[in-house]
Amino acid sequence: MLDRTPLSRLALLEELYRDFNDRRHVAPDPLTPVLTQADPADREVTALVAAALAFGKASGIEAAAADALGRFPAPAADLARLNQRAIEARCKGFQYRYVKTAELAGLLWGVREVRRAHGSLEAAFLAGFNGGRDGPLAGVGHLADRLRAAPDRACGYLVPDPAKGSACKRLHLFLRWMVRRDAVDPGGWTGVTPAQLIVPLDTHMLRIAQTLGLTRRRSGGLATALEVTRAFARWAPGDPVRYDFALTRLGIQRLERGGRFLEAWRALPE
Repeated sequence: MLDRTPLSRLALLEELYRDFNDRRHVAPDPLTPVLTQADPADREVTALVAAALAFGKASGIEAAAADALGRFPAPAADLARLNQRAIEARCKGFQYRYVKTAELAGLLWGVREVRRAHGSLEAAFLAGFNGGRDGPLAGVGHLADRLRAAPDRACGYLVPDPAKGSACKRLHLFLRWMVRRDAVDPGGWTGVTPAQLIVPLDTHMLRIAQTLGLTRRRSGGLATALEVTRAFARWAPGDPVRYDFALTRLGIQRLERGGRFLEAWRALPE
């Protein structure tokens, strides 16, 4: 559908959104297990675990998330009733790259403790949220701190420290899934709006943003993620993460289509 020339870059982005923002294009993606959860409590637990594992190749991430979450068929209820030793037992033998039993069990115990203290992961996020003055950053920091405060901080790399200036791609991916609601993102949280989200910036999205001229920065830290988010907000101020899924599909599934999209993009004025 990109054979005709759109009237603007916004029209080009919207055309891409219409064509790719569809669940037929999800797999392979760590979002896959999240979409199976109808209950918001199970969904937020599933989403956090799947997002935490979102590094490496998409097919490997999807398989790792399925393995991890398959051990907890009713994730919210399972974690609420299991003690730390039982959680560790269910995680025994898990391995995805350098994430093993201890790291997965540490993450899940952290999730269990945060939900026990706050009632939900959303409530823990909102406890640090300052009304959106800093976007989601204060809430992300509070949630990460609470997760990392679990005994022995065994979750390690799975929960980054936002205070260190990282783009925290996986945490912002988690927020995208839980806050936005459309044909792909299932939503479930109501205390945050899509306008307050930050683009989940990994090396792939950074390369896309550089190619589209949205940033000249070479590093993928928080400052770059904020700059890219502001750039997308020019076209979608109420939902700057709107095009994230569709754009990443170009690199994962449609290399030829990506070339045509870029050619059309460069031919249009800003």
